[in-house]
Amino acid sequence: MRSVELFAGAGGLAIGMAKAGFQHAAVIEWDHDACETFRENQRHHTHTVDGWPVHEMDARNFNFSNIKTDIAVVSGGPPCQPFSMGGKHRAHEDERNMFPEAVRAIRELMPKAFIFENVKGLTRESFASYFSYIHLQLQYPELARRLQEDWLQHCFRLEQHHSANNGASTYNVLFDVLNAADYGVPQKRERVFFVGFRSDIGARWSFPEKTHTLDELLISKWIDGDYWDKHQISRANRPTIPHRLLKKIERLRAKPSILRTERWQTTRDAIFNLPDPELYPTSAIANHIYTPGARTYIGHTGSLLDEPAKTLKAGYHGVPGGENMFVKDDGSVRYFTVREAARLQTFPDEYEFRGSWSQTMRQLGNAVPVILAEAVANSVAASLAACDNTKKQ
Repeated sequence: MRSVELFAGAGGLAIGMAKAGFQHAAVIEWDHDACETFRENQRHHTHTVDGWPVHEMDARNFNFSNIKTDIAVVSGGPPCQPFSMGGKHRAHEDERNMFPEAVRAIRELMPKAFIFENVKGLTRESFASYFSYIHLQLQYPELARRLQEDWLQHCFRLEQHHSANNGASTYNVLFDVLNAADYGVPQKRERVFFVGFRSDIGARWSFPEKTHTLDELLISKWIDGDYWDKHQISRANRPTIPHRLLKKIERLRAKPSILRTERWQTTRDAIFNLPDPELYPTSAIANHIYTPGARTYIGHTGSLLDEPAKTLKAGYHGVPGGENMFVKDDGSVRYFTVREAARLQTFPDEYEFRGSWSQTMRQLGNAVPVILAEAVANSVAASLAACDNTKKQ
């Protein structure tokens, strides 16, 4: 099945789509360093990106008529700064708001389905009206905004159309906030996903079920002890159960395990077999270079080793919560290397990044975790395959 990837960034969503079996007819990204990351991996013939047609350009200038029809899925992460807690919160007034271009791609390509991802901040109450507007545009992409029509007028026209058609939309669109940790990503990263299927194909779909849980991590750490055993941490060096968790642990002890999921993955799980870049500065591992200067202060504390990492951030004015560093076993902190951050975003180790530390961390902070992308893409691919099989019968 052929796909088009918009606002590709470092390629997290695009790689997840490829792993789910989609073949990219176009990969569109304006940032030069991100495109250099693609090209570097293509030079190395990295399997997941080899042969992708990468277009380094503004999506607003891309001509979709140059792509043949039969596009199964359009996917992408429209730039999230307009809706991010760390951004300027300007939403539709922000020149970086690319949702109109996402809708244009749907309108011109009319794919069977689409997958768009954005920050959880988009669901804030202050953006409720614009969120509804995005939803309506995705349901009726053929009703384009007219010249001299502002977004509120366009939204009103879409609402009238929706009412007149009794909700019979061109695309059936679902949205939900997914936590990447619930799908095996060693990072607490909540993102809103919009997934739509063209109504005429009759697809049946729901968001993939969670595969990993906090409860299982707590059991592994505080009941079975398997977590500490895996990391060869002796009983003498294991922490005590935090007081705030005592009652919860007792409930888990008494709770019969019927349908056990996998446990949440932690920062330690992600980076445990990488050499310390301070002790081994000549490591041959790509992008695994020590960056000095990490420090803590109020509200800037870094990620804990034995929990999923904080949400990696690109940062508009830096990274205020210390999300791009972690607390070592001795209590000191250091910045994640680019390779460690890539592990947290579940990029394959053979995938290399181009640019300075700050630029590559920006690429990673904006990325969709590969494993989460693959989980959503697999579920969409399965529904599309079921539709095709139904037609053949």
